[in-house]
Amino acid sequence: MKAPGRLVLIILCSVVFSVVYILLCCWAGLPLCLATCLDHHFPTGSRPTVPGPLHFSGYSSVPDGKPLVREPCRSCAVVSSSGQMLGSGLGAEIDGAECVFRMNQAPTVGFEADVGQRSTLRVISHTSVPLLLRNYSHYFQKARDTLYVVWGQGRHMDRVLGGRTYRTLLQLTRMYPGLQVYTFTERMMAYCDQIFQDETGKNRRQSGSFLSTGWFTMILALELCEEIVVYGMVSDSYCRSDRHSTERGALNRCQAEVRVGWNLVGGGRGGFWAQREGPGVKA
Repeated sequence: MKAPGRLVLIILCSVVFSVVYILLCCWAGLPLCLATCLDHHFPTGSRPTVPGPLHFSGYSSVPDGKPLVREPCRSCAVVSSSGQMLGSGLGAEIDGAECVFRMNQAPTVGFEADVGQRSTLRVISHTSVPLLLRNYSHYFQKARDTLYVVWGQGRHMDRVLGGRTYRTLLQLTRMYPGLQVYTFTERMMAYCDQIFQDETGKNRRQSGSFLSTGWFTMILALELCEEIVVYGMVSDSYCRSDRHSTERGALNRCQAEVRVGWNLVGGGRGGFWAQREGPGVKA
């Protein structure tokens, strides 16, 4: 066979192979050519941004240690434990979000009109675990569809040595099969400290600052949510209340945390873009 004929045959085979490959991988949903397939079916700007369940390696399940795997939430309501929510009448709006985040043992029963009744995820401090156990039938037996994420460091949360708090979580998963319990990994805890330092210019440990459950809840929401509305955000005068102005250094720590919280909500890291009046801040 002459060279020109050989060249034509090679080109023809290449074209046929490419067409067959694209058709097969589109049919099988292979990631390498998923973008090519989407080009023919979705106009620019309307392609799905959430292809399916994602792995969130900063959160480790109890007891098997596997990462959190779930689909991101299109809309989220992050409900603080603040008394500012009383009388707000925002319960129905909160329950209308795809995912509802709550903190520690914040109640819903009796306050449904103001805070709603759904709880998709509940972020808990390791120090608050015993408080939830006082009403374990409500938190862990009736709310079986809630995902619990516990944060904390130190020996009480140690998986290898079987820290006290970790053993409690392990016992809960045995008492209630199917209960979804996760912990912040050590790497994720360090990441949260780094965000604090990046935003304030201060080392958290050296400055004697402590991150709150609200802080960790916002970090989790930033990872899981496409749009966030925060309910019960503190007021400008919050840090000057008697609670925060009597202890030495407490006022500065409070102001730093509130400032960073507003930076996360209103500025760069979370890509939040708007505010609105009232107890809710929209992202």
